[in-house]
Amino acid sequence: MTARRRTVGSGELAAELGLSRRSISRYAERGWIRPALITPGGQYRWDVEDVRKQLDALRERRPDRA
Repeated sequence: MTARRRTVGSGELAAELGLSRRSISRYAERGWIRPALITPGGQYRWDVEDVRKQLDALRERRPDRA
């Protein structure tokens, strides 16, 4: 049996990651991150550790161009 992971709303995800809620929404709109689920009311629920992994993978694909 797999353990259930806790999901959080966009505001809590933003606080956990040190980002703005708008950044979370923009990243999702662009397809850079995917929510763990979308509620029937259309709200995103996030697995914080999964999003961290998604952002790490994104950084690896798009290194700084400085």
